[in-house]
Amino acid sequence: MASAPAQQPTLTIEQARVVLSEVIQAFSVPENAARMEEARESACNDMGKMLQLVLPVATQIQQEVIKAYGFNNEGEGVLKFARLVKMYESQDPEIAAMSVKLKSLLLPPLSTPPIGGGIPAS
Repeated sequence: MASAPAQQPTLTIEQARVVLSEVIQAFSVPENAARMEEARESACNDMGKMLQLVLPVATQIQQEVIKAYGFNNEGEGVLKFARLVKMYESQDPEIAAMSVKLKSLLLPPLSTPPIGGGIPAS
């Protein structure tokens, strides 16, 4: 008899909606919002610093929620949860919308130069 693989949490679409909603709500808890704001301010909109400072805080906030649903309390759990959400995005518009909202909480708005407003032609 083969040994069982490590427990892989599985969620139904309905459960994924609930967990995703709780993760998004966790970012609005005053303590977590302050932690994210402090990390963003320290990063100064520098993408490299965002990865070093903001991403770990965001990962910790997500871990605090998803561990109650069987995901491990390490970065791997957040990645597995993200893959699960990605899988359901195409099947459920509510999950897709919440996923976009979560991403907007994690990443700074990207400023794109205006069309035609780049370097003047000479």
